[in-house]
Amino acid sequence: MRIQDVIQGKGSQAVVTIRPDATVRELVALLAEHNVGALVVSEDGERVAGIVSERDVVRRLHEQDTVLDATVSTIMTADVRTCAAQDGLTDLMQTMTEHRIRHVPVVADGRLTGIISIGDVVKNRIGELEFERDQLDSYVHQT
Repeated sequence: MRIQDVIQGKGSQAVVTIRPDATVRELVALLAEHNVGALVVSEDGERVAGIVSERDVVRRLHEQDTVLDATVSTIMTADVRTCAAQDGLTDLMQTMTEHRIRHVPVVADGRLTGIISIGDVVKNRIGELEFERDQLDSYVHQT
């Protein structure tokens, strides 16, 4: 299974981005509006400058309660792990587990083309297991 297969199965393939100079308050509003756990940080909506998640906000709130007025660039992760649509899903699952990350931008030729979350991966895996179960059930009941 490839990452592109999971991306194609998502309801929406649009990636919500936020500029690095936006405030954390604006970030929180976008996270809530789009019901997502992370946003890709990008100047132009195509190049990945970073990624910022709900966890980043919560951790900074614990340290500094004025973080909502800070810029996204001050709390984002700049060293972003990315993947390509042709990459294997198993490799991505390993990367997510090893690095304890929940969202990975999908890029092609340096341009953002999608994002895959741990929820997307789990949903896909459950679908595969249900299909296998149904196939086995069908086989057992045919004989």
